[in-house]
Amino acid sequence: MQKRKAYRTAILGVLIAIIFVQSMVPFLGFIPTGFINITIIHITVIVAAIVLGPKDGAIVGLVWGIGTVIRAFTSPTSIIDTTVFTNPIVAILPRIIVGLVAGWIYLWFKRHTNKKVLGMAIASAAGSLTNTIMVLGLMRVMYASAMAQAYATQTDLLNKMLLVIVGTNGVPEMIVAIIIAPAISTAILKSNKFLDK
Repeated sequence: MQKRKAYRTAILGVLIAIIFVQSMVPFLGFIPTGFINITIIHITVIVAAIVLGPKDGAIVGLVWGIGTVIRAFTSPTSIIDTTVFTNPIVAILPRIIVGLVAGWIYLWFKRHTNKKVLGMAIASAAGSLTNTIMVLGLMRVMYASAMAQAYATQTDLLNKMLLVIVGTNGVPEMIVAIIIAPAISTAILKSNKFLDK
């Protein structure tokens, strides 16, 4: 039992280290486009949630959120980073919820069906969409005028612009998560069978 707990803690530590590096280094966790960043870092949170459970997924999400705030202060990569992502409600809360949602969905599939890979795929899609919808939704609610000014658009056209971002960023992010997160999670669980009990 102690060995199992120590091993889980070690995996959590490795995932936290990976997510912190991804938060700080462009192209490892996000692809800066100048307009808005295309995120791939959420895959690490989803993997943590599937492999270790919702609680640890939320912890890894928290680290991602903290890294987002630090990066927004120290090396912003888009024109809205210092305005939006220095706010913990936008930068941290959605990241925590990504881990919870992905973890809960996978747990449900694991307990109620024998379709674990399908559960991983749906958990990955839901985790990715949670991040996209929550971040953009909070940005729209809290920073509508600042975003309209930053992107030189009218506030009433902001909703259309955000829908474009969902299509151009959110959908590809979700597809990548559906492909990569289950593959990584399956490999980890196969080599550490006690994690999936």
